[in-house]
Amino acid sequence: MALVSAAPYLALLGEADNTLKSYALLSLNDVVDRLWAEIANKIADLKQLYQDESFEKRALAALVISKVYYNLGDFDASVKYSLAAGDEFDIEEQSQYMETIVSKCINLYNSLSQKKFENKSVNIDPRLQVIYEKMLEKCLKANEVKLTLGIALESYRLDLVESILKDQIAQNEENGLNLINYILVCTNSTTTNAIFRIQVLNSLITLLLSLKKHQDFFTITKIIVQLNDSQLAIMLFEKLMAKEGQQLIAYQVAFDLVHTATQELLDDVIESLSSNSDDNLSTSTSTSTKKVLNILSGVPTCDFDNTFLYKNNNTDISILNKTKNLLDGRSSVFHSAVTFANAYMHAGTTDDSFFRKNLEWLGRATNWSKFSATAALGVIHMGNLSQGRTILKPYLPGSTSAAHTKGGSLFALGLIFAGHGREVTGFLKSFIDDNGNASGSNDVDVQLHGASLGAGVAGMGSKSEELYESLKVVLYSDSAISSQAAAYGMGLVKLGSGDEAATHDMLTYALETQHENIIRALSIGIALLQYGRESKASYIIDDLMSQESSILRYGGAFTIGLAFAGTASETAIKKLLHYAVSDPSDDVRRASVLNLGFVLIRDYTAAPQLVSLLSQSHNPHVRYGTALALGISCVGRAYAPAIEVIESLTKDPVDFVRQGAMMATAMILIEQNEFIYPKVKEFTTQYADTIKNKHEDALAKFGATLAQGIIDAGGRNVTINVENASTSTLNTRAIVGLAIFVQSWYWFPLAHFLSLSFTPTSIIGVRGEDLKIPKFELNCHTNPEYFQYPPKVEESKEKQPDKLATAVLSTTVKAKNRAKKKQSKKDEDKMDIDKEKKKEENKPNEEKKTGDKKIDKDESKDDKKESLHQQSQQPVTVRYTKTPYKIENLSRVLPQQAPYVSFIKDDRFIPVRKYKGAGSIIVLQDTKPEEEFEFIKTVRQLNITEASLPEPFTLSGDDLEE
Repeated sequence: MALVSAAPYLALLGEADNTLKSYALLSLNDVVDRLWAEIANKIADLKQLYQDESFEKRALAALVISKVYYNLGDFDASVKYSLAAGDEFDIEEQSQYMETIVSKCINLYNSLSQKKFENKSVNIDPRLQVIYEKMLEKCLKANEVKLTLGIALESYRLDLVESILKDQIAQNEENGLNLINYILVCTNSTTTNAIFRIQVLNSLITLLLSLKKHQDFFTITKIIVQLNDSQLAIMLFEKLMAKEGQQLIAYQVAFDLVHTATQELLDDVIESLSSNSDDNLSTSTSTSTKKVLNILSGVPTCDFDNTFLYKNNNTDISILNKTKNLLDGRSSVFHSAVTFANAYMHAGTTDDSFFRKNLEWLGRATNWSKFSATAALGVIHMGNLSQGRTILKPYLPGSTSAAHTKGGSLFALGLIFAGHGREVTGFLKSFIDDNGNASGSNDVDVQLHGASLGAGVAGMGSKSEELYESLKVVLYSDSAISSQAAAYGMGLVKLGSGDEAATHDMLTYALETQHENIIRALSIGIALLQYGRESKASYIIDDLMSQESSILRYGGAFTIGLAFAGTASETAIKKLLHYAVSDPSDDVRRASVLNLGFVLIRDYTAAPQLVSLLSQSHNPHVRYGTALALGISCVGRAYAPAIEVIESLTKDPVDFVRQGAMMATAMILIEQNEFIYPKVKEFTTQYADTIKNKHEDALAKFGATLAQGIIDAGGRNVTINVENASTSTLNTRAIVGLAIFVQSWYWFPLAHFLSLSFTPTSIIGVRGEDLKIPKFELNCHTNPEYFQYPPKVEESKEKQPDKLATAVLSTTVKAKNRAKKKQSKKDEDKMDIDKEKKKEENKPNEEKKTGDKKIDKDESKDDKKESLHQQSQQPVTVRYTKTPYKIENLSRVLPQQAPYVSFIKDDRFIPVRKYKGAGSIIVLQDTKPEEEFEFIKTVRQLNITEASLPEPFTLSGDDLEE
């Protein structure tokens, strides 16, 4: 029979005999979960027993008190007394109380341990540490190694992480390597302290290099990119090239670095490897070093990407032509919109035929529209490093072109060499040095504007002090045109450096100058300096957000977004939400909401929930910010909940909100087709209808035109990846491109920066021995329809124009109505006969005669299913098929498609690392190198051997002084 009252045991607590008290406590411990309410009335007596140091069972008293407080819901007090319980607190006990309090203890320990890492003066209760370590031992005994490592990592206990990993490596190297990769993923996604993250990465490098049987050079490469450590990269290359049979791995590592590393790291590695004298190296090592240096220059990567985009170009030119014909080319807004759409659609394809076929339309460009049109050549030829300067030669300074054309060509030069600017930064710097002090004349200012933007893009992340100083001279000229571009350029060159002197210079000048354009560019430049700095940027964020100038607070919002990009930091989100609803400036509110997108890049599924209420704000600037925040965080992911939130904004009563919403939908749905995501067709139709509508506002038409370009970017062969799948790092170039693209709200030529975020969705297998692209096939285990290109508009039947209505007399109408009534009576008489005929047609013995009709019925069912499929609001789930279809090397492979692609077993060409669904360039080992093979010629090879350069086209007025 269950005890219904604790009164007898509670009475024993008042006895003088300690044995009776001990018995009472043991009994109360057994019944406390049921009778805690009654025991709580005597908690003072229990505390008195605990405080009596002469009482032998005082720890048991603490345990009972802890359980009472647990049932009362006071977890802090419960944890406090559980620590006092010592050995009586048995973590092996199977109860809800034990699970909850141990969890609370670990959370408390983690919190204190993190604070101790940041501030050595924090003290942790040794009893709390004992419970924490006992729990880790329990997890290890249960073989929950990943859980144990996760807990140790969360508490910043690197010593425990290292000891566990070393034990696991000693037992099984392969298992240890898997755990190292697990820690690497956790460090990127959950560790918020940058200093601790660097310590963990350095520790993992040491462990990886200690492996004997299972050395993983590709995991080391991931860490090199995250640490931005050129010395480590140099050491890795020297180790690989000195070892027989490891050269192909060195080439793959070099391609990975070009794809993901900063320009500063690549420059340092190139400089160091180049300085090694050939005399000190063997012939094979010298040859390998030259190949690695060639790959690190970026020329092969860009050439392969251009070849892929050129060969697979699937641009629907009829969309562009229709838009051009519908929009008045005399309006600079519309002219620029078509220019940007064309640049996006042909980005990297080297196909500038649209301009050549529409010279009359192009000639309508004036001033800054002309600047944008010339700069568009840089987007179209982006990565064409071998031909870039030659293509732009007719428009560069020194030609007879107009000032805006020259300025645009300097910007275009930077765009072509974006991220690989070694060849052109010297040329751009000399132009800036020669003309920097001469700014003031409009023509020179325009050219300096283009040169400063071009130098910033080409030297992005190089941290070149010389280039920075040259741009600073232009900034100090205080020209509203050239100084603005110089400020952006300074931020791009020193990207992510956190340089305090540069930050101080830029902020000081922003407070001195009177030009709003310069102040805004400087505030964005400061944000670029603080990219990825997280809490280290707090001092400048607080400074900017406390400024009286709304423009500097606007820059402060971007500093939060870029400093905490991809971290999903609660602190950053709270700050941005606070300013989004409380700042008196609409610009700051818009920027605050928009930058939530950057912070939530990795945690994009949370973005729609977070901003859905803001999408219904009475303030149109907040609604615009919401659309762009979702566009940035969910970019290229076709995330349905984000589209649901934005969909209503595409019909917003305010023109610029519709503009932002349409651009955001295109960013999210880039490279999707209506088979996978049925709403794609609905949105592409909406863009076209917006452009066609004569009563639509110009800003909305501008957004719809850009949306057409974005959704079909790069000949429908690029997406926007804000994360590098191969190294689990953020795609800095893409994030910076998006951040400056949204500044086109104030200065439209900056819209070209979006092209920096385009990533080709290719699979490019390269033969390691000679870096040629062999022709071979791969398997794709899905339905071919899933990832096909969207149908071209020109392929579908155009709607025929309606015939003119013929005039009809009223007497004719009356006569027709009478005839209809007579006919309906005849039909009623025939109904019975028709029913009999239908019964006969459905008889089984007449199947042969009615076979055609049966097929028609089946087809109608299929059509019905198809129409239901088209009406579906949700994306289709891609399914794995056992029977694959074949795709060729250098084919378009979408991110969703990559996991279904595999190399054919026992094929001649084998990847040097196991293919895990990451696209881009894959180095192949040729198992039959002595046999001949067919290879695909690259754009560079075609230009050298077959095609001559196209004739330059001239813009109207280029040969005249403006």
